[in-house]
Amino acid sequence: MPARGFLFISVAATAWGTGGAAAALLYRTSGLGPIAVSWWRMAIGVTILAAVLAVRPAVLAVRPAVLAVRHRPAVLPGRRRLAALPIRRRLATLPERRRLGHLVVIGVGLALYQTAYYGAVARIGLAVATVVTLGAGPVLIAFGARVWMGERLGRAGTATVGLALVGLALLTGGSGGAGTDPALGILLSLLSASGYAAVTLLTRARGTAGRPYDTALAGFLVGGVCLLPFALLEGVSVTYDTGTVGWLIYLGAVPSALAYGLFFAGLAHVRAATASVVALLEPVVAAGIAVALLGERLSAAAMAGTVVLLGAVAALVATEIKPAVPVATATAAAEGTAAAEGTAAAEGTAAAEGTAAAEGTAAAEDAAATR
Repeated sequence: MPARGFLFISVAATAWGTGGAAAALLYRTSGLGPIAVSWWRMAIGVTILAAVLAVRPAVLAVRPAVLAVRHRPAVLPGRRRLAALPIRRRLATLPERRRLGHLVVIGVGLALYQTAYYGAVARIGLAVATVVTLGAGPVLIAFGARVWMGERLGRAGTATVGLALVGLALLTGGSGGAGTDPALGILLSLLSASGYAAVTLLTRARGTAGRPYDTALAGFLVGGVCLLPFALLEGVSVTYDTGTVGWLIYLGAVPSALAYGLFFAGLAHVRAATASVVALLEPVVAAGIAVALLGERLSAAAMAGTVVLLGAVAALVATEIKPAVPVATATAAAEGTAAAEGTAAAEGTAAAEGTAAAEGTAAAEDAAATR
């Protein structure tokens, strides 16, 4: 159901929005750097997910939605038939070793886009890094989904994506500076967006959303291993006070284990580009927390951007949530229509033949009477 997918992704984006404030507090109080915080959230996320899945492995499984498609591939034999299938179904038929390979790619993507994003913030500031990363993400995802999965946004969807990007630029454009190294910062932001797009597209295409928390567990495990050397160089030791431990557990549990599991589950029901736009609720939530809890103020442009962004997300959700017609039902309806048209045509032909026969008989009788 699309509505369920939108709910999952909205909750995930909300959780991600709270994670920024939690990480900011950790930076101030714990002495940890951004890479170390990323490693800790992945390590704690792995621990929580492994414990939950060990106790209740079947509870966290989500049945992927059967999405309506406009064009069904022709039934072709052998390799031609496999090549005609959507990439999500092709990848589902791959051997287990290649499935593990895709999970490794997801983990590397998670580590890449988080670390590159933090590096971009350090070089070009929070506002510009957020605009470039979160703005380029939906564009790259929409392009990749169109090329590799045949997903189309349509004119209305494309317009709402553009509107959402305008709102994002307004929301984050009032804070932040040029930074110390703009060229490298922009490059890191694009690298971060590429990692985010790769994770989203591969999860959507491969069908791993059917076991979303297994996917999140594998991704965090691989990502944590990738980040460990850099985190050790930066320093991962913490002071074991209540505040630091509590915020680390919160980061590992809510914006990591829960949020990514819900995001991956949502991708089973919602198209990739649509999911990336709904996930733009994250900076809105972060801005609200900054105002409500951290005493920050939003400029008029930022408030206008919030309204525009929320309106774009709402419009996209309203456009996408439509009662999907199952393929079998659509096929039956089409066959019923064809049968009805065939019956009508047959009746029309019979009626025409009957009329012609009657007219011929009447003409013959008239001729005989004349004779």
